[in-house]
Amino acid sequence: MDLGLAGARAVVTGAGANIGRGIAHVLAGEGARVLVVDIDAGQAERVAAEVRDLGAPDAGHLALDLTGDGAGARVVDAAEQAWGGVDMLVNNAGWSRPGWFTEQTDRALWMRTVEVNLLAAVDCTQAALGPMRRDGRGAVVFLSSDAAFGAVRQGIYGSTKAGLISLARTVARENGRYGIRSNVVAPGLVTPPDDAPVGEHSVWADGTDALFTPEQRESVLRTQALRRPTTPEDVGNAVAWLCSETAARQVTGQVVAVGGGSSMP
Repeated sequence: MDLGLAGARAVVTGAGANIGRGIAHVLAGEGARVLVVDIDAGQAERVAAEVRDLGAPDAGHLALDLTGDGAGARVVDAAEQAWGGVDMLVNNAGWSRPGWFTEQTDRALWMRTVEVNLLAAVDCTQAALGPMRRDGRGAVVFLSSDAAFGAVRQGIYGSTKAGLISLARTVARENGRYGIRSNVVAPGLVTPPDDAPVGEHSVWADGTDALFTPEQRESVLRTQALRRPTTPEDVGNAVAWLCSETAARQVTGQVVAVGGGSSMP
């Protein structure tokens, strides 16, 4: 099925590695123009080049810390300057430091997680809604997580990801009258492919085992109905479907879990 995304103007935050990179790749394969936003300049430029090679008619990259003042406006301005607007905003940028809830008492750790995972999405979405309302159409996708529904050693991260679900539904209810749809993709555990660069700023910079041991990853697989690892492209395919006015024209305010059945919200 043709998703009708050829030439569409897409912004993907946190697109320099893993899930964001997979989303950018899938959208490029559908013929969308993609702005790759990431705190890591080298990774953003690298993924933008990959996106062009995969068929995107145009691609740009923007190196930016999304927790800075005015960051959302800078992201949207870059897309407006390049293409005159934004058709799709994918709020993927995220950060996590797993740990036991009773031990993670550092307020600075909480605030950093909230700023990256929740407030950056708030900022980018508020900036994008103006151009989308003007154009009478648009799709916003928020990347949540299985952790939003409760997970061991993911108290801070899961709380921010649960907040995104409420935010997405508020955006959906307030902006549907303007032709704007807002949805959530909630992946299970997704680790970067072994040969995929991630960059020094990524949570994966120290290797997959630094966040999840092989035993922990196997434990997650055992909770899945499908019993196979979730890939960045699996998540990207779900995002592309939700962004499609052809395939998902009447879908808004929904949570799509992409984790092989590890959660079923």
